[in-house]
Amino acid sequence: MKKHHSETRQHILDVARTLMTHRGYTSVGLAEVVAAASVPKGSFYHYFKSKEEFGQALLEQYFSDYLATVDTLLMGTAPAAQRLLSYFQYWAHTQCSDLPTDKCLVVKLGAEVCDLSEGMRQVLDQGTQAIHAKLERCIEQGLVDGSITSAVPSATLAQSLYQVWLGASLMMKIGKRETAFETSLILAKRLLS
Repeated sequence: MKKHHSETRQHILDVARTLMTHRGYTSVGLAEVVAAASVPKGSFYHYFKSKEEFGQALLEQYFSDYLATVDTLLMGTAPAAQRLLSYFQYWAHTQCSDLPTDKCLVVKLGAEVCDLSEGMRQVLDQGTQAIHAKLERCIEQGLVDGSITSAVPSATLAQSLYQVWLGASLMMKIGKRETAFETSLILAKRLLS
């Protein structure tokens, strides 16, 4: 019974992620989510107390998956600068993809939900801080292995790089031009050296 419970809950989150990646949080109603997930509306409240709790769970799941991917991309024996640039190339590739599961929910939902829900804002903040920490750790490894020579403090550099790439993702959405990522990659290379 417990396995079925967690599978159904996960299915609802997966279906909702696709819907919300396309249209955002506020424009997708619960009726649409449960219809697309093929679960009775009443059972939604068995898994989530409110749409806000559901939104928090959606973002928590997103960050859990994304942070695991970041770990995979930033680990290895290659020089740290190369691993960081591979991460940014992955980011550009996924944001240019047509797959909704590839899209960054921080870009898609961040501005929309931060004013609606303190709980969702906190999940976004915790998730982005975790990404910063992983980038900072890789930058510090690069300072040790000599592949990164920047004099900018690791924490500042990690936050700056992440912010540049968030901005590039937003500009990609606005202009539908991949050049935002090309210029961000050039800037990342310069910031690391």
